[in-house]
Amino acid sequence: MQQLSGLDAVFLAAEDDHQPTHVSQLVVLDKPDPDFEPFTAWRRQLADRLHLLEPLRRRVVEVPLGLDHPYWISDPDFDLDFHVRHSAVPPPGTDEQLDTLVGRLVAGPMDRDHPLWVSHVIEGLAPTEDSPHGRFALLTMVHHSAIDGASGAELLALMLDDTPDAERPAHAGEWAPEDPPSYAGLLGRAAWHGALRPGRALLLAARAGQQMAAATRHPAVVDLADRVRASLRGPVGAVLNMGRERDPDADPPRLPPTPAPPTPFNAPISRYRAFAHRSVPLSEIKESGKALGATVNDVVVAACAGALRHYLLEHDALPDTPLSAMVPVSLRTGEEEDMWTNRVSATVATLPTDLDDAGERLAAAHTALKTAKAVFTAGPGNFAAEGAGLGWPAITTVISRVTTSWASRGLLPFNVIVSNVPGPQEPLYMAGARARHYFPVSAVADGQGLNITVQSYDGSVDIGLVSCARLVPDLPRLIDLIVEEFATLHALASP
Repeated sequence: MQQLSGLDAVFLAAEDDHQPTHVSQLVVLDKPDPDFEPFTAWRRQLADRLHLLEPLRRRVVEVPLGLDHPYWISDPDFDLDFHVRHSAVPPPGTDEQLDTLVGRLVAGPMDRDHPLWVSHVIEGLAPTEDSPHGRFALLTMVHHSAIDGASGAELLALMLDDTPDAERPAHAGEWAPEDPPSYAGLLGRAAWHGALRPGRALLLAARAGQQMAAATRHPAVVDLADRVRASLRGPVGAVLNMGRERDPDADPPRLPPTPAPPTPFNAPISRYRAFAHRSVPLSEIKESGKALGATVNDVVVAACAGALRHYLLEHDALPDTPLSAMVPVSLRTGEEEDMWTNRVSATVATLPTDLDDAGERLAAAHTALKTAKAVFTAGPGNFAAEGAGLGWPAITTVISRVTTSWASRGLLPFNVIVSNVPGPQEPLYMAGARARHYFPVSAVADGQGLNITVQSYDGSVDIGLVSCARLVPDLPRLIDLIVEEFATLHALASP
């Protein structure tokens, strides 16, 4: 039995009937021969690897009255057939039909009486020149309380093989279930953990204070402090600003405007989801960044900013001030005792949607991401995973619901999530079937009806967009604009 971390528990608490918080992977594979049976092969593949795939075996046990964070146990009633499901797209099996099906499948919440994952084998995809025997897809949904982006990529690598003729793993299917804990035992643990929380909170606050003190002279941190002082009025503000001289010609890095400007996708979401996917060569993005003095992440953010600018202009909805994006930050060091937990935080960066020139947008994105990184490094954001565990779970649930409610009413900390997740650069296989693409399928929430995530895999950058289908019904247009922006930046970089 293992307790969920505070951050893992937040993803459970934030979920309700119209905003599930699972994260998904859409893997498109080539059939190795015409008689290949994807469903049978995938079920056998998972059955042989369950002893390696701990998040797939665990189910949640809640603590009575929400007095402590829930626990994971190895499900004593595990049923693989409940989790592995067979789906198909109708003829002719286009990618657009696949997107429609994925949007429908990811819209519903998980059943908490079972381990929090489901995998759909999707057949009926039209063949391509690279896949003469046909294609199929694997859509695997895992609750965000069990994995983050980085551990999700690791999970996929364990589910698949690195060679087309891999042998059956040792100890295939060998694992032991656990009996559920007693109510008395859960309440006793909750009492002990409650007694420890005040001391843990003091230690964490001391560490965060030391980090802030060490970085208070960074221009981006000074900018943040200036904003706090400027928001104060009366004698308190006068005292805090006393003796502070400012250089009128100085132009320090600026943080995104707060609150973020409203857009059509910053509103309460429905239960309906839209999904769209595309791919661009990773080599072209690297060439763009190298030639223009930017990183791959800079190019991704600049392309997203340009696409959002054009999309909002087409809808006569572009704000005068630039949009802002939440950019997830992995906290993984590679030395974690438990890899199957969330080790992620986030920072907020300005999206240069106010600039018309693509080259200027790339330069602005480069500066914005440097500023966001500096603020994150200086601030206590890297303690987010630990800090989330200090609150009482019942109160954490209330805070999660209130926060999303505020966001849906216009108090926006950011407009959109833009995430760039590195993935394996060597091809993966399933029973000899080669995985051609690995598209991320993330989640949206009230006030944040659009999510843009890219995943690099085997020489491609695979783009996955998820939206509330009512707020962004024309998602294919937006993802086409992102691909066009990548092409524009590559053309700028070409001699």
